Amino acid sequence: MSLDEDTRWLEWITKQFETIAGEDKEIDLDEFKTALKVKESFFAERFFALFDADGSCSISLDELLKALQLLIHGNETDKLRFLFQVYDVDGSGSIDPDELRIVLKSCLRESAISLPEEKLDDLTLALFESADKDSSGSITFEELKAELESFPEVMENLTISAANWLKPPEMEQKKRQTPRYLTPAYWHNNSRKLLFLLGYVCLNVLLFTLAALRHAPGGPCFMVAKGCGQCLNFNCTFVMVLMLRRCLTWLRATWVVRVLPLDQNILLHQTVGYAILIFSLVHTLAHLMNFVRMTQAQGAYHLWEYLLTTRPGIGWVGGTASITGVVLQLLICLMVLCSCTFVRRSGHFEVFYWSHLSYIWVWVLLVVHCANFWKWFVVPGFVFLLEKVMGMAESRMGGLCIVEVNLLPSKVTHLVINRPQFFHFKPGDYVYINIPAIAKYEWHPFTISSAPEQQDTIWLHIRSMGQWTSRLFEYFRQLDPQTGSTKRLSTSLRKRQRERKAQSSVNDNHRFCDIKCYVEGPYGTPTRQIFASEHAVLIGAGIGITPFASILQSIMYRYRMRKQNCPNCNYSWCETIKDGEMKLRKVDFIWINRDQKSFEWFVSLLTKLEMDQADEEPEGRFLEMHMYMTSALGKNDMKAIGLQMALDLLAKKEKRDSITGLRTRTQPGKPEWDKVFQKVAEENKGKVHVFYCGSLALAKFIKAHCEQFGFKFYKENF
Repeated sequence: MSLDEDTRWLEWITKQFETIAGEDKEIDLDEFKTALKVKESFFAERFFALFDADGSCSISLDELLKALQLLIHGNETDKLRFLFQVYDVDGSGSIDPDELRIVLKSCLRESAISLPEEKLDDLTLALFESADKDSSGSITFEELKAELESFPEVMENLTISAANWLKPPEMEQKKRQTPRYLTPAYWHNNSRKLLFLLGYVCLNVLLFTLAALRHAPGGPCFMVAKGCGQCLNFNCTFVMVLMLRRCLTWLRATWVVRVLPLDQNILLHQTVGYAILIFSLVHTLAHLMNFVRMTQAQGAYHLWEYLLTTRPGIGWVGGTASITGVVLQLLICLMVLCSCTFVRRSGHFEVFYWSHLSYIWVWVLLVVHCANFWKWFVVPGFVFLLEKVMGMAESRMGGLCIVEVNLLPSKVTHLVINRPQFFHFKPGDYVYINIPAIAKYEWHPFTISSAPEQQDTIWLHIRSMGQWTSRLFEYFRQLDPQTGSTKRLSTSLRKRQRERKAQSSVNDNHRFCDIKCYVEGPYGTPTRQIFASEHAVLIGAGIGITPFASILQSIMYRYRMRKQNCPNCNYSWCETIKDGEMKLRKVDFIWINRDQKSFEWFVSLLTKLEMDQADEEPEGRFLEMHMYMTSALGKNDMKAIGLQMALDLLAKKEKRDSITGLRTRTQPGKPEWDKVFQKVAEENKGKVHVFYCGSLALAKFIKAHCEQFGFKFYKENF
């Protein structure tokens, strides 16, 4: 933190203190926890004891600020001494193994990491034996200092303000001096999308102008209404073209993908949807204003007759233009409202799904409402109908069924579906699935998580985030033969055994079944560009790993096909010849999870990928994995320094990470994207393409960094 941030943080602490302290202007231990927002009682008690200089069991503002000022402006030794005093629980001047175990156990709770007691003992001994240089059975201040100096990144963090150590609330970050949308990098990396949008706007302006001029004798309001109507003819057809998934999937394999922003079809579909809403509102308002003008001149009809009856005789089918227009306006408003993010992402996807099906009625009413709409609609409508018929036919021909289900942590359902011979897909593709046992008429999109090279089955990993996905998980959970068992202890024992196996990368919490399902697809995504990349960076947030699970398996299959072994020794290497199928020279896989349990979803797959690369390659590893656990305290937090050192030491000793069981060390906290991308750029393995699947907020942040480094960014959309 900068001096300015230190000052602001001390001001925040002072305000917190004055708000919480009573008339005596002092705070006790419970109030101290509230003031500094320290979760774990052990650290709160240790900090409180060290700040309470007079031992009065309460802290005055002067005592608190004096201690914090010392830590903020003190030198490296002062901060080390404070850290040592936190670990020296009994105040004896040295740290014994039991004290260190207490500290590490509290660190684990603070970081939301759950490990067996045996593993905690291993962590304690690993750090203690490394720090106890003279084997005296205790760690002195000088020994702790020497141990910390062997971890450069920890020593670097000691120069950071103690305010950062004590985990203050997130400070407001400084705004960028130059808005992202005004930087050359943004315009360069988004040139196709921006040019397309420019062409789209120009076309709408042209259509509006021509229609308005053609109806100039009707007056200004009539001109605006007709101009918007012509734009609606185009947009209500174009919004459908952007969702012709089979056509778009086919176009992704052609040169068109280099010219048109096909990967942005969802964003463009949403943009056109909002344009339809605006044009329809202006169109309706202009007609109403024109009616008011005509009423003043002629006075033939009332407003309700104009809107809700056929008496005025407006329209080419029975004078129904006004009535159909009102219904269309209501349907369009409903569709746009139910398509908003707060509806789709709040566990009410079904509201969006069912309201969006009213597009059929919108098209029918548009044909009745406008005499010229059918001319715009006939060709795209035929293609759309053909796609739907083909999809329904293929989904019914396969005779698919769910043959196995695996229930994973965080309510993730792993479906194993038998794969028909005609079903061909690319890594990262997605399908629409219908399971009549869950909901007879609902279809939902999910990414295929198995590789195309897996011939017999296809996998889907579905997280419970809405009504349908929750019903899916509960349906298969109730099929568990153990459910409802009266033998509580036996069930508990079986559960513990399953948990132990899960920590060993094995999960037998599965059900074999034979449940009918229908699958429509597959459909292509931006990740189809991965094999045209030279250096690919795959970033998955949470269940966003699913497209990359398929991609990584396919990549490693092709990697194994290229791997060569010397007949005279055990040396192996991978040919680096580029070809039309795979130009990849390097892959970095980054998986970000909130909690420890989520890593169990694909840990067995990642273990296999690590085993494929057991041998070192002359040019470095082809696939590098980077795991991040955001709930764990980072190395710049004083409460986590000892734990992270112990985890590093034990991982080096056992050649395995204690959190995931992988060889790859799990990093605490969030990735430092500047450092991550800087390292990628320095490797100089060719043009870098970044593929992301996860939350929209993180997508914007990563995309901004990609623009800064000149990397191509792709986001999973469906």
